[in-house]
Amino acid sequence: MTTRSVSRPRPSRPRPGARRTIRLVGGLALAAVALTACSSGDSGDSGDSATASGSATASGSGSGSSAEKLSGTVTVFAAASLKESFTSLGKTFEKEHPGTKVSFNFGGSDSLAASITSGAPADVFAAASPKTMKTVTDAKAAKGDPATFVRNQLEIATLPGNPKKIATLKDLTRSGLKVALCAKEVPCGSAAQTALDGAGLKLTPVSYEQDVKGALTKVELKEVDASVVYRTDVKAAGGKVEGVEFPESKKAINDYPIALLKNAPNAEAATAFIDLVTSARGQKALGQAGFLKP
Repeated sequence: MTTRSVSRPRPSRPRPGARRTIRLVGGLALAAVALTACSSGDSGDSGDSATASGSATASGSGSGSSAEKLSGTVTVFAAASLKESFTSLGKTFEKEHPGTKVSFNFGGSDSLAASITSGAPADVFAAASPKTMKTVTDAKAAKGDPATFVRNQLEIATLPGNPKKIATLKDLTRSGLKVALCAKEVPCGSAAQTALDGAGLKLTPVSYEQDVKGALTKVELKEVDASVVYRTDVKAAGGKVEGVEFPESKKAINDYPIALLKNAPNAEAATAFIDLVTSARGQKALGQAGFLKP
């Protein structure tokens, strides 16, 4: 049998020009893949950057971020001497945190402390003395340690023009002079007694008032010739009274502590309000009202 050889066709080789075309197409394809990968990577980075940027913005916005979260009423129990400055700070807080409201209960620190320990619902307590704040902390009604945010100094409030010519603390003991003092258990009354004791003076007032505003009002209504109040109250009264400084007051300065209350109904917003009070802006407003730095 005759074996026939079968010849296999040789693979065709591309022409030189075709080879260049193939290499060019292949290169373009690889470049496209690389660009797609880069684009995909850039897109991821861009997304991450945007996310990071968003996070940074959220965390960096501070009060802006909080402003969106905070809502509801913040109930603040505060010493009567804080009325004007706290009312102003409350308006600032409400403006910066839409949806919130700051409700104040101003009065004698001792009565406010008693109300808190008796279960009165409140978020913040700002007292005019560490002693009255201690009533609250001893009852474990405060959350964390209170912080002293301002100090206050006594001054004698007289009628405009000082018709009785009162120049010293001793002058208040003159016969026939009508004087009002804060009750001894109230911080302003305790401080006044400290000043009187330090000077070796005895004074029997015509009335003891339950808070400093009550003592000041007695002068404004011309029911007394003078009262011992805080210099912040004299300043807040404007031209209704005239203030007389006396050196003994420097030894009877009251520290004002502020604290978040343990059972605060709106603890988050309450904390933000305390932050405002203790911030540089809060301190500036309090300083303008006549309070001393802590």
